[in-house]
Amino acid sequence: MIIALGALWAYGGTYALHALVKRGATYWLPVGTNSSLISPAMRLALAGAPAAVPGQFEWQTIGPGFEVADLPALINGEAVDHILLARIDPERFRFVVRSSHGGYNDLDQWMTQLGAALVVNASYYGPTGQPATPFLSDGVLLGPKDYRARAGAFVTSASFTGIRDLAQQDWQTAFRGADNAMVSFPLLVSDGSNRVTRASRWLANRSFVAQDQAGRIIIGTTTDAFFSLDRLARFLIDSPLKLTIALNLDGGPVACQGISLNGYQRKSYGRWELQVEGDRGQLLGWLYGKPDMPVALAVYPK
Repeated sequence: MIIALGALWAYGGTYALHALVKRGATYWLPVGTNSSLISPAMRLALAGAPAAVPGQFEWQTIGPGFEVADLPALINGEAVDHILLARIDPERFRFVVRSSHGGYNDLDQWMTQLGAALVVNASYYGPTGQPATPFLSDGVLLGPKDYRARAGAFVTSASFTGIRDLAQQDWQTAFRGADNAMVSFPLLVSDGSNRVTRASRWLANRSFVAQDQAGRIIIGTTTDAFFSLDRLARFLIDSPLKLTIALNLDGGPVACQGISLNGYQRKSYGRWELQVEGDRGQLLGWLYGKPDMPVALAVYPK
């Protein structure tokens, strides 16, 4: 046991130890593509289901410049997944990115600590909980300094809040003048076109940040794991959201979203991540507790 804990400390430091105590070790469980251990939506996706189509939904205003909605994804008129949406006016709200690599923070703790209107998981993180991509938090640069990025970056400054396409500029240029920013991947949509060209059977809860034609920021998190990344990109293009650009955030159990504004409350926790090759898959699991969220995107009224 002492040797095992020492190896865990060497691999991930305090983050790995605290994550172990909070939710037990994560593990990959072998499953079949029709296993009862995965959700019906995942089994449907793996069976070669047709593309889901957007169902009817309505925006609900919960504050000036802040709307919420539940966008269903339908196959043959039945919902196979839902995308919990927030549509936010950046003229009325500010966006910050935060990192906490102590292994203590899940969605509930972020919501309590930050007192934000919205918290969603941010980009990717490494074994120690530190950002795995360039990450600017209140002007402090975190994550790797030497990083080659060709997808996208969410950037916010006094004059701009939105997503930069890193096929057109490097991340250092995109970050220039920003207060908060993060690189993530892949870029799902750019100029209204699908940027995910390779089909995949990697299914997970998904989160994304996007921008619509009016310049509003749209944040979405799925409640199930029907979508591979290529299916998600196509669904967003086909949706009535009128997105000009959309950037994927980290997925799987970490894909969580919380809203607390003017009496409105929402919390959604990720659960699923499945990698599939042939007719066999590897399902991510953990022993207990809620998913850790070492990096977060938060939204506040100005």
